[in-house]
Amino acid sequence: MNSKPTLLSPDEVTEALKALPDWSGDTSAISRTVRAPSFTTGIDLVRRVADVAEEMNHHPDIDIRWRNVTFTLATHVAGGVTVLDVELAGRIDQQAARSG
Repeated sequence: MNSKPTLLSPDEVTEALKALPDWSGDTSAISRTVRAPSFTTGIDLVRRVADVAEEMNHHPDIDIRWRNVTFTLATHVAGGVTVLDVELAGRIDQQAARSG
């Protein structure tokens, strides 16, 4: 990425979160916790999200606590939430839906 992504305004983050009902946060970061059916299912989810993150060259912070997998998104070079985070959140939701 050649230029720094633009931070979203508070209103833009609020609007984006309307389309991402499992996510919460503010202009500093957004996050979601997925409760997987089993520990191994949660690890499989992390693996799929890792593939998406590599494809996008945009990586989440991931915390694994047994079956609970928390994804936190912020564009560190920009200092908060950008469209990259919103896009990755949507793609994480797609992968989470596959985990049943």
